[in-house]
Amino acid sequence: MSESAQTIHIVDDDPAIRDALTLVLDLEGYDVASFETGEAFLDFVGTGGAPGDCVILDVHMPGQSGIEILRKLQQDGFRTPVFVISGQGDIPMAVEAIKQGAHDFIEKPFDAETVVTRVRDAIAATQKAAGETLPERTFPGADTLTPREREVLEEITAGASNKEAGRTLGISPRTIEVHRARIMEKLGARNAADLVRIVLSRE
Repeated sequence: MSESAQTIHIVDDDPAIRDALTLVLDLEGYDVASFETGEAFLDFVGTGGAPGDCVILDVHMPGQSGIEILRKLQQDGFRTPVFVISGQGDIPMAVEAIKQGAHDFIEKPFDAETVVTRVRDAIAATQKAAGETLPERTFPGADTLTPREREVLEEITAGASNKEAGRTLGISPRTIEVHRARIMEKLGARNAADLVRIVLSRE
């Protein structure tokens, strides 16, 4: 594998999906490793395998589901952005994946350009976030927010739309909506204006 190429891990029991994604990402210059089961990927990471720069994980697989695999990765402090592949009928499950720490989700059917763009944006946003330190705002409920929710909150309180925030953070506007709803629930905010008031109350 190339020394400088970024690595993408694909975890999907469908060989057609694995082959298609591998071909597309390989043509874009990424190093790609694929796994037929979530357990195989967990074994790889657990035995010292490099986490790579991005993971694409299917929700529905034999054995442990994508949600269960994601939960175990997060428990182990896995920091690489994980995309969950889901069908139109799996949106509630995709939302659950976001709650469990997924970076974003990719809906089926998807096209090659969309996957490449989303992966590239996710890696860029993650690298940018790693080099920045968010201002430590102190307000009621601040300690209940995840690092990703704090990033989304920063964008919201700066006046960014869901689309603008998603572009900055490398995730879809729909995922921003999921985070926004969870933030408002955690902080007890009734609307965006109320959210800003809470955040600015104790700076």
